[in-house]
Amino acid sequence: MIRQFIIATCISTLAVAAQAQTENKSIRSGNKLYKEGKYDQAQPEYEKAITQNPNNPVGRFNLGNAQFRKEDFAASEKNYDEAATASKTDDIKQKSLYNKGVSLSKQKKLQESIDTYKKSLRLNPQDQDTRYNLEKALAELKKQNEAEDKKKQQQQQQQDQKKQQQKQPPKPQPRNNLDKKKIEQFLKSLEQKEQEVQRKMQQSRTPAAGQQEKDW
Repeated sequence: MIRQFIIATCISTLAVAAQAQTENKSIRSGNKLYKEGKYDQAQPEYEKAITQNPNNPVGRFNLGNAQFRKEDFAASEKNYDEAATASKTDDIKQKSLYNKGVSLSKQKKLQESIDTYKKSLRLNPQDQDTRYNLEKALAELKKQNEAEDKKKQQQQQQQDQKKQQQKQPPKPQPRNNLDKKKIEQFLKSLEQKEQEVQRKMQQSRTPAAGQQEKDW
């Protein structure tokens, strides 16, 4: 939850009072448009007030809110810082730091948001919203760190497995069916040739019909 802040500034001298009326008129106009959700139209009204008085913390704060709603987070954070610096009261400083912390959390800049919430909490230790957002940011940061550690462990395990596989000798490739068929045909051919040789040898050993054996 982002906070709005509306304040009327008391000015002592007439010359400054006239200027302050212009500032406050622009701020009131901006606040009306802001509440209606017309952030694009509210922003230039706040900018008018800042043009009249660059050190107006309320104008800076509300301009930061309009920029936040438009998701221009970098610009909103700058104006929250300016509001905190220009403010002479802890109330505006605390609210400015709180809203800056919300902006940082939106961008998942968790460590920065945690540091900002701590600064805000030092100014108002009783603020429950700041406490809640600080605890939430701490929990998210812990979860994020655990996820990163787990990812690194998985990557290391994959690297170790890859190295182990590279050390192991390659497994022999199994013979395919075509090689097996060729081998069977070759063995069958050898067997046929062997049978033919044996048959010829037997024929050469058997005497021809009518042939007399020599009497030595």
